[in-house]
Amino acid sequence: MPVPLRPIAVFALRSGILAAAVWAVRHGLSDGRTDQRAEDAFEDAGEGLALHRPLDRSVDGVRQTNATARLRRTLRWPGGGVEVDAGLMARVKIRRL
Repeated sequence: MPVPLRPIAVFALRSGILAAAVWAVRHGLSDGRTDQRAEDAFEDAGEGLALHRPLDRSVDGVRQTNATARLRRTLRWPGGGVEVDAGLMARVKIRRL
């Protein structure tokens, strides 16, 4: 009985494209240094979502809005578990022309 090569070829092509994409992303990532100031800022952020506009950051029509979000959860199951600590910081500046 002959083996149909078309489904095997399609699977191999998809797998190859996926592997090439993963390799390209991994190759593009650098092993840069960790900015300790940013790490400390993430540790100081409270859990939840915060959005604020500091008064000392509004100069010459430039308004700055800062946002932080943090989620900390502990997931446990029989035989182990993980602790998830996800943080997000963003800054948006809007200037009138």
